[in-house]
Amino acid sequence: MAQLLVIEDELVLAKNIARYFERQGHSVAVVHDGETGLSAARELPPDLVIVDFQLPGLNGLEVIRELRRLDDETRIVMITGHGTINLAVEAMKAGSMDLLTKPLSLASLDEVVQRAVRERAGRTMLRYYQERENQHASVNALVGDCPQMRQLRDMIQAVAAHEPSDNSPAPPVLVQGETGTGKELVARACHLASPRAGGPFIEVNCAALPANLMEDELFGHEKGAFTDARARKVGLIEAADGGTLFLDEIGELELSLQGKLLRVLEDYKVRPIGSVHDRKINVRIVAATNRDLAAEAKAGRYRSDLVYRLSVFQVRIPPLRERGDDVLLLAQEFLQRLATRYARPPLRLESATAAALRRYPWPGNVRELRNCLERAVLMQRGPVLLPEDLGLSAPEALMPAMPAPAEALPPPITIRSPGVAPLESVEREHLLQALEAHGWNVSLAARALQVTRDTLRYRMAKHGLQRNER
Repeated sequence: MAQLLVIEDELVLAKNIARYFERQGHSVAVVHDGETGLSAARELPPDLVIVDFQLPGLNGLEVIRELRRLDDETRIVMITGHGTINLAVEAMKAGSMDLLTKPLSLASLDEVVQRAVRERAGRTMLRYYQERENQHASVNALVGDCPQMRQLRDMIQAVAAHEPSDNSPAPPVLVQGETGTGKELVARACHLASPRAGGPFIEVNCAALPANLMEDELFGHEKGAFTDARARKVGLIEAADGGTLFLDEIGELELSLQGKLLRVLEDYKVRPIGSVHDRKINVRIVAATNRDLAAEAKAGRYRSDLVYRLSVFQVRIPPLRERGDDVLLLAQEFLQRLATRYARPPLRLESATAAALRRYPWPGNVRELRNCLERAVLMQRGPVLLPEDLGLSAPEALMPAMPAPAEALPPPITIRSPGVAPLESVEREHLLQALEAHGWNVSLAARALQVTRDTLRYRMAKHGLQRNER
């Protein structure tokens, strides 16, 4: 039920309105002039205000304007005995959701009140979910106490502070990090920490669609631009006006679109497909990638001028394996959230489990850690999280590394050149010898090298090692 405020100088009508809605379970306060009504609105505050136009002192339009200044979410309905088109227009401009004329039908007023209550509830629920989501996407949600994470949070605050004073578009941000490190979370944090937090946050996955469809998604089109264009479509770049556009997987964007995106970054104008006019936009573009764009540009697979334009601010997210004890902080945070989400008792980490979490290389980074703990929470067998409950793909990662027999180790590498060989080539050769010594059995080779299977697979991928290398 809702809290209603009736501002009406006709005593009988005000009494009838109050009695009608109190019978439906609403709480109703009645006053008879504008000044008293504003005082009551400050004390309640009301979900809906029913205000007459002709009041002693302040008229209804003045009351509505002041109510809007007090609370922009309050729903307002004006009633009057002299309804005109001009008055209706002025009432809507002032902030009234509807205008009803006297003699007043309580049934008609009831329909308006029910609609207002539904809208108010919907707005309240939307705001609640937005605030709850923002709590897990702000700068403070970037859990970690290692120097890299402290530097990351400082960088985000600095980026957010650099908004132009003339209300022009903000400089772009390039977020770099491995898969699963939380690039979207950093992009949202950049948005929420900035003055653009009240504007839209539009996310686009540049790897999701082919070039022709991606262009339509980004730039939109005019009616009749092509066969199926039956109506104008607003592109996502234009939809992000006043807020932030997050271009995820920007390294996957095809060359044909890179030039068009560069033009947007140069003059912040978009031209929908089929249009002959540009539309000015005010948007901050945050791009994210797990690729080395400079290397891609050097290889001719990416436009170097776009790389330079995107890199005004560069934010690097460290992989989880470089963050030390942050993995334990994240584990505790995830366990608490997941226990609440699934209504399970909270799990405790024993020392062996904590050591296993620290020792595992987490090639999938924070995303892999969360998925691992979610599985453990759902399948928990007791109040303590044991190493075997983690279900990692490399069982040996959960046990102390055992020294391999001397005969199982590959022979040491002999550096024949008079200088010092590069570390990368030495590591690659050592891995190759270990794999060949064990018939390319990854488990046996990993045990001989005293690393986990996932670590070995990661390094094999890093060096491009495959069977039949020689």
